[in-house]
Amino acid sequence: MDFQQTIPRNLVHRAAVSEVFVTDLNILGEGRFEIGAQWPRRHSFFGPLTPASHDPLLYAETVRQAGLLIAHRAYGVPMGYSFLSDWKTYDVDQAGLATVGRPVDVVLRATAHDVQARGKNVAGMRFDFDCFRDGHHIGTASDRWRCVSSAVYRRVRGEHFAATPFQAGVLPTVEPALVGRDRTGDVLVAETEVPGVLALRFDPDHAVLFDHVVDHVPAMVLAEAARQTALLQVGDPAALPVRAEFEFESYVEFDADCLITAEELEVAADGARVVRVVFEQNGDTAAVGTLAMRLS
Repeated sequence: MDFQQTIPRNLVHRAAVSEVFVTDLNILGEGRFEIGAQWPRRHSFFGPLTPASHDPLLYAETVRQAGLLIAHRAYGVPMGYSFLSDWKTYDVDQAGLATVGRPVDVVLRATAHDVQARGKNVAGMRFDFDCFRDGHHIGTASDRWRCVSSAVYRRVRGEHFAATPFQAGVLPTVEPALVGRDRTGDVLVAETEVPGVLALRFDPDHAVLFDHVVDHVPAMVLAEAARQTALLQVGDPAALPVRAEFEFESYVEFDADCLITAEELEVAADGARVVRVVFEQNGDTAAVGTLAMRLS
């Protein structure tokens, strides 16, 4: 594995080179891959948010980038195709996230499943990942997605195609410290007049979350909002979401409020507090996240 430089940014749908974490790809055989990645010592958004641990969502973002790289390089998905995430899950050992005062090289081993085709082109699949650090297995992940050409995407999106990021209604965010943040611009949840109901709130100019042009709220924005909601639910801003599952049922649009509710489920066998977070827009469920929070 080569960790000397990152791969071209367009292969992981990033505008900024600094937001690319994947460094290399080896094709091991049919449907089997090995991907190199490096986690920076410090990142403007992914932290570390707590001094001793890298952010589990940095791991999730690394997995997202690895899947895109495989799709383009190994399966020939054309650049310019739009990727639509249906389902994501990850599970990472807290010890495997430990910071060591220098960048961390990790290796992902991926297998492809349920490959779908539309004509001669790949139309979607599921990747399963195992993550290794210094030869030790530290986590797993899965990502199921579909992809469509720009022409199909334009038809699917209709009047929302090429929408510009903006907030339909802006409410003040919760205090950054309550969700483990230092900057208001990194906070994605706001209180509403209804007890127990939050609203999605974001900065359309955020350099990481809105790194490139999008016409709907990205999945990773919803994942971070789910994490912040779970932090409020457990009352520990330093808790780590060591496991999570996200289901995306529809696009979250810019032109209507997105409301967020949370409920705590049964405590996991390892003591993690499990929180289910639901995103609702225009009366319909748009996404659901279930996060296992390891308290500090």
